[in-house]
Amino acid sequence: MKITSLDKITDSEVSHNYKIKKRLMIPNDQIPHISNFSQATFPPGEIAPSHQHSDMSEVFFIQSGQGEIQVNDNCHIIKPGTCITIEPGDEHELRNTGSENLVVLYFGVIP
Repeated sequence: MKITSLDKITDSEVSHNYKIKKRLMIPNDQIPHISNFSQATFPPGEIAPSHQHSDMSEVFFIQSGQGEIQVNDNCHIIKPGTCITIEPGDEHELRNTGSENLVVLYFGVIP
């Protein structure tokens, strides 16, 4: 058993945008097939630019704030309680369009 608490984890940078901070709760290789269970905080106006993963699905859960997620050619409004699953190969971009932080829990699932 392992227990992690957000208040004991230091912020690190998200690889897609250094202004977005994450707290890594479960690192790669700790649980088979799960990659980086983290909480990311997007300040107002910040974007995780469009990218894709050929080797995993990705799941995002919106804790607080508001924004948009562009998946392939479709844009979706996101708000607290929204859960999005991205399939391998899907182009995706996450944006904070609100005036408060956008807080997102996310992890990858490796087949």
